[in-house]
Amino acid sequence: MTFQPGSSVTLPQPPVLITPTQDEHGYRSALARFATGVAVVTSLTPQGTPIGLTVSSFSTLSLHPPLVLWSLGLSSSLLEIFQNCPHYAINVLREDQLDLALQFARRGVDRFAGIACHPGGTGVPILDHALAWFECKNRSRYPEGDHTILVGEVERCAFAEGLPLIHHSRDYYSSAPHRAAGAEE
Repeated sequence: MTFQPGSSVTLPQPPVLITPTQDEHGYRSALARFATGVAVVTSLTPQGTPIGLTVSSFSTLSLHPPLVLWSLGLSSSLLEIFQNCPHYAINVLREDQLDLALQFARRGVDRFAGIACHPGGTGVPILDHALAWFECKNRSRYPEGDHTILVGEVERCAFAEGLPLIHHSRDYYSSAPHRAAGAEE
């Protein structure tokens, strides 16, 4: 877009200014404007029972060494297990896997009931048909605010073609890609 002196431009409505410590709802609403992928993190209890939960906090951290991160609320019933498990897998969901995202977000149910998965190289559950998965050594944990940041060192990963499930403004979406001119792959 080129701006010409004397021309008029219609601007979008100005953003709402909030102070996060005084307006938690406003802060949450601002955070919800950031679109993220959706993943299911899986592992095993010390007794070998599979566990998992839906997260939207998954992110890349480093290529050398290969590190990823995600976070888990301090109030999560699975926090202690994920802090102490030696390995976990991060399964990136496809656009058609909303049912998986919802199942692994439910409390008080067997989250693996009817779920197709297989053991990874370290034995942790890998969800069949995930868009991508990362099998990680549980490298570091950092308590920050009301969450713990978990850093995983990727030991194995795989990916397939397809589009990701997206979480935005407290809802789920699929999206067609928009390739920017001159963008690097």
